[in-house]
This record gives sequence, C-alpha cells and structure tokens, in this order.
Amino acid sequence: MAVGREEVEIVKPRSDKREYRRVVLRNALEVLLISDPDTDKCAASMDVSVGSFSDPDGLEGLAHFLEHMLFYASEKYPEEDSYSKFITEHGGSTNAFTASEHTNFYFDVNVDSFEEALDRFAQFFVKPLMSADATTREIKAVDSENQKNLLSDGWRMNQLQKHMSEKSHPYHKFSTGNWDTLEVRPRQKGLDTRNELIKFYKENYSSNLMHLVVYSKENLDKIQCLVEEKFQEIQNADKSCSRFPGQPCSSEHLQILVKTVPIKQGHKLRVIWPVTPEIHHYKEGPCRYLGHLIGHEGEGSLFYVLKILGWATGLSAGEGEWSGEFSFFKVAIDLTDAGHEHVQDIIGLLFKYISLLQQSGVCKWIFDELSALCETKFHYQDKISPIDYVVNVASNMEIYPPEDWIVGSSLPCKFNPGTIQMVLDKLSPGNVRIFWESKSFEESTDMVEPWYGTAYSMSRISVSTIQGWMSSSPDENLHLPVPNVFVPTDLSLKTSEEKMKLPILLRKSSYSSSWFKLDTVFSTPKAYVRIDFSCPYGSNSSEAEVLTDIFTRLLMDYLNEFAYYAQVAGLYYGVHHTNTGFQVTVIGYNHKLRILLEKVIEKIATFEVRPERFAVIKEVVTKDYQNLKFQQPYQQAMYYCSLILQDNTRPWTEQLEVLPSIKGEDLTNFLPLMLSRTFLEFYIAGNIERVEAESMVQHVENILFHGPQPICQQLYPSQHLTNRVVKLGTGLSHFYSAEGLNPSDENSCLVHYIQVHRDDIVMNVKLQLFALIAKQPAFHQLRSVEQLGYITVLMQRNDYGIRGLQFIIQSTVKGPGHIDLRVEEFLKMFESKLSQMTNEEFKSNVNALIDMKLEKHKNLREECAFYWKEISDGTLKFDRRETEVEALRQLKQQELLDFFNEYIKVGAARKKTLSVRVYGSLHTSEYMSNKNQQAQPSSIQIEDIFSFRRSQPLYGSFKGAYGRVKL
Repeated sequence: MAVGREEVEIVKPRSDKREYRRVVLRNALEVLLISDPDTDKCAASMDVSVGSFSDPDGLEGLAHFLEHMLFYASEKYPEEDSYSKFITEHGGSTNAFTASEHTNFYFDVNVDSFEEALDRFAQFFVKPLMSADATTREIKAVDSENQKNLLSDGWRMNQLQKHMSEKSHPYHKFSTGNWDTLEVRPRQKGLDTRNELIKFYKENYSSNLMHLVVYSKENLDKIQCLVEEKFQEIQNADKSCSRFPGQPCSSEHLQILVKTVPIKQGHKLRVIWPVTPEIHHYKEGPCRYLGHLIGHEGEGSLFYVLKILGWATGLSAGEGEWSGEFSFFKVAIDLTDAGHEHVQDIIGLLFKYISLLQQSGVCKWIFDELSALCETKFHYQDKISPIDYVVNVASNMEIYPPEDWIVGSSLPCKFNPGTIQMVLDKLSPGNVRIFWESKSFEESTDMVEPWYGTAYSMSRISVSTIQGWMSSSPDENLHLPVPNVFVPTDLSLKTSEEKMKLPILLRKSSYSSSWFKLDTVFSTPKAYVRIDFSCPYGSNSSEAEVLTDIFTRLLMDYLNEFAYYAQVAGLYYGVHHTNTGFQVTVIGYNHKLRILLEKVIEKIATFEVRPERFAVIKEVVTKDYQNLKFQQPYQQAMYYCSLILQDNTRPWTEQLEVLPSIKGEDLTNFLPLMLSRTFLEFYIAGNIERVEAESMVQHVENILFHGPQPICQQLYPSQHLTNRVVKLGTGLSHFYSAEGLNPSDENSCLVHYIQVHRDDIVMNVKLQLFALIAKQPAFHQLRSVEQLGYITVLMQRNDYGIRGLQFIIQSTVKGPGHIDLRVEEFLKMFESKLSQMTNEEFKSNVNALIDMKLEKHKNLREECAFYWKEISDGTLKFDRRETEVEALRQLKQQELLDFFNEYIKVGAARKKTLSVRVYGSLHTSEYMSNKNQQAQPSSIQIEDIFSFRRSQPLYGSFKGAYGRVKL
C-alpha cells in the first residue's frame, strides 16, 4: 500500500460541504480525514479488523474483553480511567463495540480539547497498560454485561440461531464472554487471562488492520499533521486480515423447524435463508430489492394479507447477519394468537409470495423507483452528530473501496436482474431455516442452548411438506405494489425575507395554540408537524387510558396500507397516546406532507371501530402490558420513580386489570366523549411558509370544530390539563422498595434520586455543572473500582421542569440497600475532591459546558425535539441555551460549592432524596430484612405510592395562558 496522500473522488451528498481526504500513514494505517468548519464537536473512530470470530477456543469473549480493557490506562497516561475522565470533562462521550470481524472505538469532544483527546485515544493502540488488578476487576464488568443480556429475547434468539450451525465455524461461538469463560475455565487450564489478553492484542492489533476516521474543524492539512504525529507509532506487524471461509450452515442445519420458548409473551416466526452476501453486489442491491417487496405493507403484500386474516401484527424482511463469506436473508413476522395457530398457512403464503416474485420476473420499474428513492434519501440526508458519522464511515472502510466509504451500499444503481434472480433462487424450501417462538412450547421442548439456557426442540421439514403448506394455504390476492404516489418531485427550498431564530406564536384561539418556525438553518426540503390533542376525558381513568391507547394503535393500523407508501418515500407519521390524550406527528419531505396529514385527520374525524381489528389490537396491547414485568430492573426502578413523582400517573397493573372486560362497543361509545372536549397545540417547522402553516391549522380546526356536526368543542377553563410533580420534603430521605417483577431475574437496581429545584436558569447551570464534574468519577468509583454493575450512571432528571440528579445502578453483586450506602460514600468522598478543585479546573469545566450548550442542532428533527420540549413542559424558554450560557459565564466557584453543600452533599440541610430499590432474586433476603427495619429519623418509608402521593404538596405547573391555566 502506498504511503501518503492518495487522491480519491469520494462520493458524497450534493448538500455536503465537508472536505475529505484519504491518507495512508507509513505504518500502513489507512485514514479518512474530514474537515467541517461548521462543527461544534470533533470526533474520531478507529475500526480494527478483528472481532469475536477470532476468539481463541476456550476463551470466548476475549476480543470483547480486550475492547473493555483498552479504556483503562496507557503507558503515556497511566492514571486509571483518565481517558474517559478527560473526555467527559471536556463535553464529550466515548464508547466501543465488538462485532464478529471488527472492533470499533470512538469518541467525541469539544473542539478546543480535541488534540489532547486524540493523543489519549491513540495510546489505546500504541502502548496500553492492561494492569493485572484492572484485568480481574473488568472481567466482572463483562460478566455483569452478560447478566444483563441473559433474559433478553433478542440476545437469546440470536445465540440460538448461532447454536444451530456448524460447531467448527466461528459463527457458532458465544461472543460476549462471562466470568466462566474469562476466569474460571482459563484458570482450570492453567491459563492466565491477562497473558492471553496481551498476546491477543499483539497478534491482532496491527496498524495495517486498522482504519481511522478523524472529524475536525481544522483544515485537512492540519488534521493530517495531527494524525501523522499521533498514530504513526502504532506497531505494524504486517498481519493478514483474518478470513473465515466456509458456510456456517451445512445441509443438517437447513430444512429445520426450531420451536423455542421466549421470555416475553407473544409469538414470533423467523424464516431464514443463507444467501450470497449483498456486499459482493452492493451496487445491484439484490437483498434490498427483495426486502423491499417481501417486507412491503401496501395492498396485495404478504403483510397486508396476513393482517386482513388477523394473523400478523408486524413483518420485516431483508439481509440480517453477514460477512464477506456468508449472509442470511431473514423474514420476521409478529404473530397474533390466531396466527400462531396458522403458522403452516403463513409459511405457505410466504412461499407463495416468493413464487409470485419468480413468476413476475425482476421488474425494472420497481428497481428504478427504489433506486430513485435511495438517491433522494442520500442527497437530502439529515446531518448527524460527528460521533455517529465517524463510526458509520470507519465501519465502511474495510468493506468498500475508498470512493464508496460514505455512501456504502445505500445507492443501488445498477439494474442487474441476473444478480437479483440469483438471490431470489436461494429463497427456496430446500434452503430454509425456520425459528418459531412461543410460550406455548414450554412443555414440549427437549433441548437447551448452553449459554442463555433457551429451551427448544428441532424437527426436519421436507420440501414437499412446505409445498403442501403452499397448496393448502388460503387463496388470497397477493400482488406486487403499485407505483408510489408519495415520491417527492418538488424538492425546492422556500425563500423568505423573514429570518426566524426562534419559534413564534403563529395564532391562538380557544381551540388551539400554534407555534411556527421557518427553517433557515438546515436547507433541506423537509418539514415537521406535531399536534398535541389534550383531551381531559382521554386520561381520567385507567379504562380511559387503555381505550385511548387502543384508539391510537387502531388509527395507525387503519392508515397503514395508505401511509406505508409515504413511509417508503421518506414521509413518516406517528400517532401515540400521552398522559393527557394523544399526539399526531408527521415529518419528512414537505412536498406531499399535507396530503398525509389531512388523511390522518380525516381518519380521526370518521373513525369507526372494526371489530376484527379491535380484537387484534387489544391482544397486542394486552401482551405489551403483560411484558412490562420482563423489563430490566433499572427500567422498573425508573418506572416506580416516575409513578411516585408524577401526579395523575397510573400503574400499568390497573390498565392490565381492566383490559379483559373492554369491548369494541366501549371504544365506539368512548371516542365521541374523548374528543368532545379538546384543545390542540401545534408545532409546525421546516421548509414551510407561514401562510401554509396557518392554512394547515385552519384546516384541522375546520374538520374537528367547525363542521355541520362538530366532533370537538373547546375546553372549559377548568378542564385544561397540567402535569404536576410531587414536592419531596426538605431534609428528608424517602425510600420505596419492591421485589423485581420477574422472579427469574437475578439483577437488582437502585435509583437514588436527589430532587433540587423548579426550572430556574441559574440553578439549572449549577446542577448541570455539578453533573458534568461528578459523572465520570461516579462511574469510575462505582463501576470500575467497586464493580457494582455494568449499568452505572449518574445523570440529570427533568420531570416537566422539576430538576434533579439520579444515580442508576443495576447489579447482581450487591443488593440495593448496600448500593445506596456506596452512593452516599461516593458523595462523601467527592465532597473533598470538589472543595480541592483548582480554579483552572473549575473554569475548564465551565467552558466545556458552555461549548456543549452552544452546540448547534444537527437536523430539523433534533431542533424540533428541543423546542417541542419547551412547549410541552410549558416553560417556553426557546432561548434557554443562550441564557444558560450567560449564567454560566457569571458563575463563581464558591457558588457551585454552596450549591453542593445546600442540596447534594450527605446531610445537606435542603437535601431531598428518593431511593427506589428493586430487589432481584439473589437479594430476596435483603428485601425482607430491609422491609422489617424501623425507619430512621428524617427517613420516610413509602409503603403505598398513591397514599404517599396524595399526602404530598405539588410543584406549580408551568402551563399557563390560553389552554395553560397557572395553578
């Protein structure tokens, strides 16, 4: 490989103003430099061409473990965790992941700290330390990560598919590692894991097997100098990239039907075929073409037919796991109870649709339409954060030639019916693997997958059996999709004299309030519309909440075959219920957005309950509620925290209780009542003019409020809804304990919440600055040193403008009571660190936070989310970031110390805490003993959430003005 700079014309979007340069360092490290003068963050990603497929036998998870270890320390920066600390303190974030054949490390950081951050990052690959002490501790973190995954159906089913493959192929392996594979078994064999780790690093982490992307504000020449200086010391052992020839599935792993038992309620069917990897034909896009058709949801599609029959609630199709040597084409179908009883018919219909594709031949017009949509999507793609961008590009560098590093396989442009036909021919009954998941198989399995303990049974299915299923399946009208009317043809940008920096109140009436912001930043032909329906009757009981939920899902269901074409063409919509009613969101190319919006509103206005679809959606909702008990313990703890703090929230157990008795006629009777009193809040933004926005609002009001028989009436002043939050008692510690809802889950969790204040600019910045300074030390002490658990987070919390801090720690090592004590010990230890902080360190953290606040929104969706939060909370501080920056510039170090002493430190006079403790099966005895303990003075044991909530004062709501009565 030639050393130095090589001119390559890299394909990039037409709207992309960034500059790119490919460079090869003298140690054969291949680098892509990206210069973006407009960026607020710099980022880098190193992709190493070695992954879990290269794990030595008997050391499963070693590649993943090495990924963890490189974060600890290096010869140049020996202080443990100093890399992560530096990144966090300078407004950045860092992470890594291990895949089958590559491992990716990445970070972002504020612009002025990039050079030092890059130097620290480079030392991962120059001279990492990997101390013996850290090695032993971090195996526990890997084990905790695995513990987190053990009851996840995604991880379990993925491993089962790997288990049903050739033992000699690396695809068969267990990739994440645990205490057994990284400590117990190696020790039994006389192996030292640390020695094996160092050996693995030396053998595989060679610069000629690495690809680096560096994204900076500087010009290309400066970035190149920086990269050459930092990365050319990486050793080049001139290693060959590992190849894993052969197929993971021989004939014994094909024509199989595997029945398996999931953790969650519900039935799923996965139909899988080994195929030629798309990477060999990425410009012809055979899997993309076939996935587009088999996964289509419009009229005549496989999903449309299964939906009409009441057998399926979701379907996806496309290439799944793949490498350069093998690939799988997967069709995943979410089944209803009735669908579970008709699986043979469903498989028959799937093969009938594949047969239809064979008979129809490969259609040029479909490929051309798909190609045109992909091209529009590529050239008008939203800008994403630098950290996500560098990961995407670095992952592409080993796979694609340099000119396609950015575009990857996202632009199929060569119509080659032979290639598509070749892959289509692989989707045959003789080449199939079928995985069928259902709780109903619990009594009928005879085998267990060793790593996750998934129960399953396997039988063989012949080609003639599947042909029989095809002939006996229903005779439905399957056909190809029609041309897509939602393909945008007007991609012009609106021009306006008006330069809008912040949203404006467009109009206000007794029916609605409307906010508007013309896009003058992103220059893309896209728009965003959100309508919040505030319906007092939609949330005044558990029955009403369930009926509102079913209504929103039915609405999505009814719209699907029409709106799916819009989705394919880059125009998305969503309807979901909220705790004050429901919301409608439409986002995408503005050209035909109004057509879709009007269709959604029309469906709301003319809604009728179809009994057969009601039954299906009710079944889906019921399973969703039943499956909440299988959430991770940290999710359960956060749920209890919200239930305690947020007034007018109801437990999902109540909703599950009322579900069985709810009937279609209940929804028919409920809907006119729910909509009878409604207030609308609009936010309209993007490539859309003020007059268009006003016209949209008027149209919606006309349909709902001003028809011959109005569906909605304005709210009475007393009916305007607010979200209010419990005001915890000053100087008090509150505790709520619960057993984990899934008795099979050994993990426990603590959420330690410190409530601080109601939204206030100066208080906000003190809280944010403290969170920034304490985040990494908390992670280092509680996760890296004490190894309490893989999930260890210190983060801010904001409930409708009521702000605080929360520690979230999930663990099998210790129970929540013990972890609570460790959090308090950390705060005591951190008190001295905070008081000893130098003025330079204080200023550095303030500047880092200012840089984070001044970071521009990357795209319209991100900007709209920011402004919508202000609208929905009622705070309306659209210039929040600028005013908080001004407050930060005025902040004194002593003020931060006073803030900590007053609100955060152990024993602080104005401190208000809530500890939510969820006890897993390993800590049941601790739960019983803690439950029987007498409460300490200034401690409140919450026995009943709702009695407690009713007895507490509430913070005032920010909602005011029309539709926002101040309380």
